Amino acid sequence: MLKTNTESVKGYKGMNISYTLLRSEENAGNLSIFLPGAGYTIRSPLFHYSTDIFLNKGFDVLQVNYQYNDRVYAEFSMEELSEAIKYDVRTVIDTVLRETSYENFYIIGKSLGTIAMSSELRRDIFEEAKAVWLTPLIQRDDVFDAMVSITNSGLCFIGDNDHCYTEERFNQLANNPKIVARLIPNVNHSLEYENNTVESIEVLKSVIDDINNF
Repeated sequence: MLKTNTESVKGYKGMNISYTLLRSEENAGNLSIFLPGAGYTIRSPLFHYSTDIFLNKGFDVLQVNYQYNDRVYAEFSMEELSEAIKYDVRTVIDTVLRETSYENFYIIGKSLGTIAMSSELRRDIFEEAKAVWLTPLIQRDDVFDAMVSITNSGLCFIGDNDHCYTEERFNQLANNPKIVARLIPNVNHSLEYENNTVESIEVLKSVIDDINNF
């Protein structure tokens, strides 16, 4: 039976950061960590179906539910927001890992979440973690440098109609032998076509299938 536990921690500047831990079985030993985007939440299709995949594989699922679209963050610069997400994600993860130990990890980050993901993957505990990069912010040096240099096995999905996409940087990260990089023609930052719902669903199905087999 699935157990759902939603808690919060004091994050950056004392702000409450909610998280949900889903457990499908006792002592799973495996944890998948979901780091959503600013507007692409845990309830969005890529995360909704990926959560099901990991629960069906017997993983615990940690969903970090930060709300950086909230007006309390409105005056944050991008630099400060980056510091906030790294601090908040680390605080949530450390809180969960104090309660339960795990042997195997997946980290799945979307857009803004890939900033924290780049930082977390440099920690010793995640040395063997598998990484799923959904529309990573490769225009940022910290995200790009992590993807080029880390030794974690990874999957990367991005569209050439994504405002974060640059051909030169994508080609460089695709040269990392540990990363399988998928460039999807004509899709945007949500991995969707602007005016083709049916084809967007086909992209979703393909990405979920790749994650399932990763």
